[in-house]
Amino acid sequence: MADTTHKQHDTGYKELFSYPEFVQQLIEGFAPAEMAELMDFSTLKNHSGNYITPLFEEKFEDVVWSVEVTWQGVTQQVFLYILLEFQSRVDRTMPIRLMHYVACFYDHLLKNGTTTPHKGLPPVLPIVLYNGSERWTARQDIYDMVHPEPPAFLQVYQPHLRYYLVDEGRYTDEELNLRQTPLSGVFSIENASMDRKGLQQAVDRIVAIIQADPHKERIDKIITRWLKRHLQRLGAEVNLDQLNSLVEDKDMLAENLENWAQQERREEREKVLQETEQRLREAEKRALEEKRETVRHLLAFGVLSDEQIAEATGLAVDEIAKMRIEDKH
Repeated sequence: MADTTHKQHDTGYKELFSYPEFVQQLIEGFAPAEMAELMDFSTLKNHSGNYITPLFEEKFEDVVWSVEVTWQGVTQQVFLYILLEFQSRVDRTMPIRLMHYVACFYDHLLKNGTTTPHKGLPPVLPIVLYNGSERWTARQDIYDMVHPEPPAFLQVYQPHLRYYLVDEGRYTDEELNLRQTPLSGVFSIENASMDRKGLQQAVDRIVAIIQADPHKERIDKIITRWLKRHLQRLGAEVNLDQLNSLVEDKDMLAENLENWAQQERREEREKVLQETEQRLREAEKRALEEKRETVRHLLAFGVLSDEQIAEATGLAVDEIAKMRIEDKH
C-alpha cells in the first residue's frame, strides 16, 4: 500500500515538473538567487528519461531539464537533475544514490553522442525535492560520509558530489506566502495535508494565485489534476469526479472538504468513545478480579460468614458461596 501511495505522489509531481514554468518556479523560488540570475529559462528543454542502472533496483523516470547559463561572457548548457524523494523516512544513502544517478546520466550522454570524453562533460545541478514529515538530516555531499577524515594527502582522491536540497516542510506559511507561485501553493497544500482547516486555507490561497496567473486556464488544469491525485492519496471523502476546475469548482470543493472534516471528526469521536468504553470494561474486569482475590483470602481465614464477606467486598452472597464450594474442591 505504501509503495502505491508513493507512486501516486511521484506521478503527480512528475507531471508538474514536466512543465517548464514549474521548473522555473522551483529554481527562482527555492534555490539560491545567484543560480536563477544566470539562467535563461526560455531555453529550458526537457530530457527526462530512464537513466538508472539496476544498482539500486529502481525503475523510474528521472526529471531532467537543460537550461542555458551565461557565466563570465560564456553561455553553456547546464542539466538540472531533479530527484523527487517522497519516502516516509530520510534516506541517508542519498549522496551515494545521487553520485550513481549522475554517473549513469553522464554515461547516457556519452553513449548517445551528446558529448564525448574529448569535449568534456556538461555541468549538472542535482536537486533533491523532499516532502516527508521528518526533517531531512542526511549528508548533502558524499565526501562528508567518509569517516574518519582521511589524511591530507588522500583527501584530494576522495569523491565529491553535492546536491541541492529543497525540504518542503522547512518552509513556514509566512515564507511560502512570500512566493506567490503555483508551486509555493502546492507546497502549502502538502504541508497542511494533516490539518483540515489549514488545507482549506491553502486551497483558497492557490486558487487566488491561479486566478492572478496570466495563463490561468492552463495552470488551473495542471493544478487541478495534481490536487485530485493528492486528495486521492490522502483518502479524502471528496467527489473527485466532479472536480474539473479548481477555480470554477472551488465552492463545491470547499463544501466537500468541510464534509470530509466533519466525517473525520465524527469518526474520531466514535473512536474515542469506543476506546473509553473498552478501558471501562477492562477496569471493571480488573476490579472484579481484585474483589474475587480478596474473597479467596477471606475464605482462607475461615472466620467470616458469606454474608459478612459479601458486605465487605460488594460481591453477591451466592457468588461467594459458589467460590467457597470451588475452593473446597
